Amino acid sequence: MEDAKHHVPDDFTASEPHLYAVHLGKGYLELPQIDVRNGHLKSEMLSSKNVYILDTWADVFVWFGKKSARLVRAAALKLSQELCDMLPRPDFAMVTRVLEGTESQIFKSKFEGWDDVMAVDFTRTAESVIRRGVDLKKILEKDQIKTDLTALFMPRQGSMGSEEAKAVIEEFNEDLHRMEAFVLEGKKFVRLPEKEPGNFFSGDCYVFLCTYWVPAEESSGDEDSGEKEAEETQMHTVYFWQGRDASNMGWLTFTFSLQKKFEQTFKNTLEVVRMHQQQENLKFLSHFKSKFVIHRGKRKEPIDRSRIAPARLYQLRINDSLVCARTIEIDAKGSSLNSVFCHILNVPFDRSASNGIIYLWIGSKAAEEDVQLANEIAVEMTKYHYTMQIVKEGQEPDNFFWNALGGKKPYESNADFLQFSRLFRCSNEKGYFTVSEKCADFCQDDLADDDIMILDNGEEVFLWVGQKSSEVEIKLAFKSVQVYVQNLRNKQPDRPRKLLLTAKGKESKKFTKCFHGWSAYKSPQA
Repeated sequence: MEDAKHHVPDDFTASEPHLYAVHLGKGYLELPQIDVRNGHLKSEMLSSKNVYILDTWADVFVWFGKKSARLVRAAALKLSQELCDMLPRPDFAMVTRVLEGTESQIFKSKFEGWDDVMAVDFTRTAESVIRRGVDLKKILEKDQIKTDLTALFMPRQGSMGSEEAKAVIEEFNEDLHRMEAFVLEGKKFVRLPEKEPGNFFSGDCYVFLCTYWVPAEESSGDEDSGEKEAEETQMHTVYFWQGRDASNMGWLTFTFSLQKKFEQTFKNTLEVVRMHQQQENLKFLSHFKSKFVIHRGKRKEPIDRSRIAPARLYQLRINDSLVCARTIEIDAKGSSLNSVFCHILNVPFDRSASNGIIYLWIGSKAAEEDVQLANEIAVEMTKYHYTMQIVKEGQEPDNFFWNALGGKKPYESNADFLQFSRLFRCSNEKGYFTVSEKCADFCQDDLADDDIMILDNGEEVFLWVGQKSSEVEIKLAFKSVQVYVQNLRNKQPDRPRKLLLTAKGKESKKFTKCFHGWSAYKSPQA
């Protein structure tokens, strides 16, 4: 056979690979180059949240992380094609799309040590014995898949007491100087009326500009000049809140308009925090002092003149502490009630919902603190031509109350799950299988499509399977949940758990009741 080197030019040098990360910057796309030392690529350089372009001269690859934004993906495809056409390349050069988890062997070969095959030492040379030892059992243990199940054996985190929660709320509001609110209407943000902050709609995006007083560092002065009071400086935090049903275009509109104005005005004293519905941080929630109301739909929707406006039912639930109290609109039907919670029923009398009645329904097992808070919220929800009526469980009027809920139906009379509910996430995002626990204030959107979740409600343990989860994750999660259930049998023999399997869109009432404001899943957005 003829030697292959005769077909290679004498001046040939192998081109070094170039790896670029595609980011959405402040008004434009960024393409920073990843530092590749000595031309050796490693799979650890790729993050599931990002999109990358790999240029090896003869090939251009676009790698999509599982959690990358669709807008960035589309931009990366266009950029990769331009990059491919920009430089002289072989006729066979082409742009190849690669999705995380489905990488071809050609793509993997560009990276050092990326191999799906478990390393097996057939040679047993002196070098391998020194490196791996002679004990075959220990060698096999080292080659096992690394897992971290520590969270499954940790005790459930205790809830924050009422007095402690009030102290936290007061502390977070001490330095708040001013809060300005904006809402997206059409293609621009407008100021929110003063009466509306605290009322959110799942189809809208909001921006809150919060100004805080921050103590400045004390300068060491002459003692003879007397003590000087520490001056205070202002810091500004912009909270961007996106409803569950809102489009991602709201965030893009904000970054290209309002955010630029804030950056020009406040410069280095500005911080931007993006949040999604029911995933707000404690500091932001504290500014509303437990009066956080989430309505379904959009703030300004066209009025349907063909029928009377539908009734709206809200449930007040305190997840973990008063700081995380929310009043969320739920399905307006009799089976949605629960004796442990307070509910607010809005019954309009006309098509425009300009007049009607507000019912404050108090469950027989509702806490006094919940009743007082629900009463304050109901009073604020009462409009000019509305009346308000307090109704205790078992004393409901037949005329409007049950008719508005589609008739009287059986409903839950306890909420013991609040004392036991725990949500765990199973993922191999870190490069190995790990189980982590979500905080007590979890929500429906914490159920990630590419992960496996474990939910414990005190009676059953559910293994929830995401539609994009891998077979390896499913097998390891199933083994993990079996270990969790067995551990509970030893620690809580009086509360044995049943192990149940469920999937997205197939959840039962026993599963969904653990999530405040459960609703239909949002459709994928472009």
